[in-house]
Amino acid sequence: MKRRLHNIMLAGTGSDVGKSIIATGLCRIFLQDGYSPAPFKAQNMALNSFATKDGLEIGRAQAVQAEAAGLECHTDMNPLLLKPQSDHTSQVVLNGKPIGSSSAYDYFRKEGKEELRTAVCQAFDRLASKYDPIVMEGAGSISELNLAESDIVNLPMAKYANADVFLVADIDRGGVFASVYGSIALQKEEYKKLIKGIIINKFRGDLRLFDSGKKILEDICKVPVIGVVPYYKDIYIEEEDSVDLAAKSFSREKGKINVAVVLLRHISNFTDFNALERDPRVHLYYTSNTEDIKKSDIIIIPGTKSTIDDLYELRRNGCAQAIISAHRNGATVLGICGGYQMMGTQVLDPDHIEGEIEMLPGLGLLPVTTKMTGEKTTRQSCFTLAPANNNELLQGYEIHMGETTTNGEEIKPLAIMENGTPEGCYVNQKCMGCYLHGILDNPSFTDFILEPFKGKAESSQKTEDYTAFKQRQYDLLSGHLRKHLDMNLLYNIIRND
Repeated sequence: MKRRLHNIMLAGTGSDVGKSIIATGLCRIFLQDGYSPAPFKAQNMALNSFATKDGLEIGRAQAVQAEAAGLECHTDMNPLLLKPQSDHTSQVVLNGKPIGSSSAYDYFRKEGKEELRTAVCQAFDRLASKYDPIVMEGAGSISELNLAESDIVNLPMAKYANADVFLVADIDRGGVFASVYGSIALQKEEYKKLIKGIIINKFRGDLRLFDSGKKILEDICKVPVIGVVPYYKDIYIEEEDSVDLAAKSFSREKGKINVAVVLLRHISNFTDFNALERDPRVHLYYTSNTEDIKKSDIIIIPGTKSTIDDLYELRRNGCAQAIISAHRNGATVLGICGGYQMMGTQVLDPDHIEGEIEMLPGLGLLPVTTKMTGEKTTRQSCFTLAPANNNELLQGYEIHMGETTTNGEEIKPLAIMENGTPEGCYVNQKCMGCYLHGILDNPSFTDFILEPFKGKAESSQKTEDYTAFKQRQYDLLSGHLRKHLDMNLLYNIIRND
């Protein structure tokens, strides 16, 4: 039996430095090396979430890390999830269930925080009793001194878990010496001694140029540099944040089926489109440009954390009319979750679940009406595609608030759930919507929506199975980290009593 390892935390000098990706890679490495790792992030803030097998909600990053570790995801891996609703408020999800909304000011006040701290520590304890090691991820920067007393995710959590902390810094954004040194120097002594190594991430160029930099960091910080990880472009791991989506705003390509994903302000679960984006028949881009929308072959209206606010914005900026016009001219329109709600005749919010607007007309493309409710539906789903009229079982998941009903007329469903319940609305092969996230991960559904435009695609090649593709990417990531991290040193640190 292998000797138990110390738990490990990937903390950061800031947000988006690569903590999630490195944690994912280490989960895979520990699994390959015969251990039984599990991911953990005490508190996550993200719109991109996932439904667990028992119908609860966690951040997408921990679901990805669990997959890399060969596990079913569980809420203990991310007991506290904050889902932004506006610039100032977030929905608070505890142990997979929403418990209300909070302003940033109220949330980060010290009063009442101990209850949440207790809950996340209990989740950690349950996880640590089953897995070895726990690969923990911090949030943002470890040196936000104004929030230190209410911090339940970074170094106070590492201290509770008796974890070895490895500080991740993004050299690509510049200022790496100041950010690493400052992040360590600003810590209290009890936390400073937890930091056992430094990982420099996203390096571009000749690694030999940083040999002297590595020595300088070790001299001034008195902490070893575990490795310098080069920036990569050929490994694809699902991202949690939507910060790079605007960079994927490219207009049409010849010889491809052009798919426009409407770039909503509160877009969520954009990983719904990762598999489709890789399809060699497809050119997929995110856009709120009306001309790009009008010229696309397929328009997808994605999920959102604020259906009414994003629907209002689509009407204000002209995208709503562009979608309707494109559909009249032959484009397919597919709505997923919040996008499905927007495609109906109206969205009602009499109880002000989302805000002050009680009713807003939808796009009128589907004969359904949505009423916002305080109850959230969260579940993994198996279903068949109703128009295909076959028994192939597809998979997806649901995370939504609101109930969608017909306008008093019989409609065709897009899917039939495993229990026989109809789901979604299907007008024809160019107009449909449903609540099923992940539906585009199913190759047969992708073939179904691309079929009307197959003559436009120069390539007839289909993408590889998405599950197999993701597993291969985790192996590529682990290989990349093994090459550039001193794994012998890392293991020596986390084995040292």
